[in-house]
Amino acid sequence: MSATVAIPGYTYGALSVAKSPLGLSELRELEQAVLWSEEDEKYLRLAGEVLSDQVEQILDLWYGFVAAHPFLVRHFLDANGQPIAEYLNRVRKRFGQWILDTCRRPHDQAWLDYQYEIGLRHHRTKKNQTDGVAAASQNVPLRFLIALIVPITVTIRDFLRKKGHSEHEVDKMYHAWFKAVTLQVALWCQPYVREGDY
Repeated sequence: MSATVAIPGYTYGALSVAKSPLGLSELRELEQAVLWSEEDEKYLRLAGEVLSDQVEQILDLWYGFVAAHPFLVRHFLDANGQPIAEYLNRVRKRFGQWILDTCRRPHDQAWLDYQYEIGLRHHRTKKNQTDGVAAASQNVPLRFLIALIVPITVTIRDFLRKKGHSEHEVDKMYHAWFKAVTLQVALWCQPYVREGDY
């Protein structure tokens, strides 16, 4: 999967992306809060190399997890309780690109803005709008965004092991991934929080 391939609704760096209320100085503070380091950046780039040709297998696992839990899959259902196939497919393509972006994109203003955009797309502010769907769910509860840090993290280790790296290197990649995911979810939470409390 490549960032050069047209992905429906993938608007990284576009003028249409919402501007984050946070600045880079606040992002740097948040990075410090998750113990982010230059070494993490290095190992996250390596993780990107390891995962790049495994994206579809990772998505199969994650989509299987969501499908096995009605309280998660319901956010992709229409008013009759039927899955919206086009919605699932479009989100899957962006989710795959998210894996690569997590590993490869620098934490600059465009990256910060897109994290805010992702948060808005899970929140009632923009839920369903990107894909023009009429999913019955108008909002993904914040508790699930936070809770999903765990499956999105613990399932990645086996994929990181598949290219023959030492356990030390796998551990470094794994911890960098964990920090990167936690950092992003912390940013996605912003639309859910009352003004003055974030």
